[in-house]
Amino acid sequence: MTKTYRWGIVVPVYNHGAALENVVKQLLCYDVPIIVVDDGNDDANKAHISRVAQNYNQVVLVTRAKNGGKGRAMNDGVRKAHELGLTHILQIDSDGQHDASRVERFLSISQNNPKALVCGYPEYDKDAPKKRVNGRKVANFFVMVVTLSKSIKDAMIGFRIYPVESYCKCLNGHAILDGRMGYDIDILVHLSWAGVPVISESVKVSYPSDGISNFRIFFDNVRISLTYARLCIGMFVRFPFLLGRNIKRLVNGGK
Repeated sequence: MTKTYRWGIVVPVYNHGAALENVVKQLLCYDVPIIVVDDGNDDANKAHISRVAQNYNQVVLVTRAKNGGKGRAMNDGVRKAHELGLTHILQIDSDGQHDASRVERFLSISQNNPKALVCGYPEYDKDAPKKRVNGRKVANFFVMVVTLSKSIKDAMIGFRIYPVESYCKCLNGHAILDGRMGYDIDILVHLSWAGVPVISESVKVSYPSDGISNFRIFFDNVRISLTYARLCIGMFVRFPFLLGRNIKRLVNGGK
């Protein structure tokens, strides 16, 4: 019996309520549920989010009582997707930095590779902050180390498609420990460890001069460093298995 697949979109929102409607408008053409997660926003942002939920029938609103971070917001969004019977969700940030026109390409890849995680990697515009660009290079090197794989071109971008079943297995196994800025790295590495194939695809990323960033330079860099430290420990525990699996792939022509 052929399995039926259903796609949706999850948009976690914190401090970007004013930008949300424009993002949602760009996603309506794909005719899939758009799960918007209000991650404990203030009243002003809640007003923007509520208006979007009321004005667009495709929007499904999930509200968190208090801010828990991007990871917890995404986890709640994926749980809602599972309740709705969705098999795959595309994650996109609410600040409008990602080129939403690439959704079509990502959906096409996912439809042809339903077991895979389709992960974006950034095409930066000329105004991209150099510190972020260079910092990503360091982060991606460590992800290559802990996964023993070069399949992941970028581990921090919030534009990717997850198979819901594989994601929920990680949640049920309590594998995702970081609920904030280390989340994108954490979930990606754990799914790679679980044997979920990763397909990398480019997406344009812009950084508007008046954009609002939720990244806290000191605290979030510390959290990300701790995430990497924990993943390194996890890699050593899994090293024989990961090495054997990669050798098997090489023998099978990279498959």
